[in-house]
Amino acid sequence: MKCPFCGTNDSKVIDSRPAEEGTTIRRRRECLSCKKRFTTYEVIERMPLVVVKRDGSRQSFDKVKLINGMVRACEKRPVTLSQLEAIAESIEQELQSGVEREISSADIGEMVMVRLKDVDEVAYVRFASVYRSFKDINSFMDELKQLMTEPRKL
Repeated sequence: MKCPFCGTNDSKVIDSRPAEEGTTIRRRRECLSCKKRFTTYEVIERMPLVVVKRDGSRQSFDKVKLINGMVRACEKRPVTLSQLEAIAESIEQELQSGVEREISSADIGEMVMVRLKDVDEVAYVRFASVYRSFKDINSFMDELKQLMTEPRKL
């Protein structure tokens, strides 16, 4: 590791500890040449995920966009931002642990709906109505009927 003070490449690790909920390692280092200390952070390099949209276009996976979509569905509902962040984090983890680097927006939408259904059924229906592009009241009612016939989780 290059010393930020003198530029020498020789340093030793004095202390290592987890940071940012275990996703990063903080390392305290000492330069062997000038004896000054500095801190470095080691982060897992994640493979980029690409979302394939309905029109065939591709864009990078953006967890913020995912959260914003859920926030709109959860307006004026008793769902906290931390719950939505946890859902987005679990979806990102599932996608990162998968083999595929390209994921369709349809698959991501299904993952969101499965999780939203457990958190808030009204938010689920709101999200489904936009995501599935209900064409008329009958398709909307079909979704509601299906939701009502499923056993409720407590």
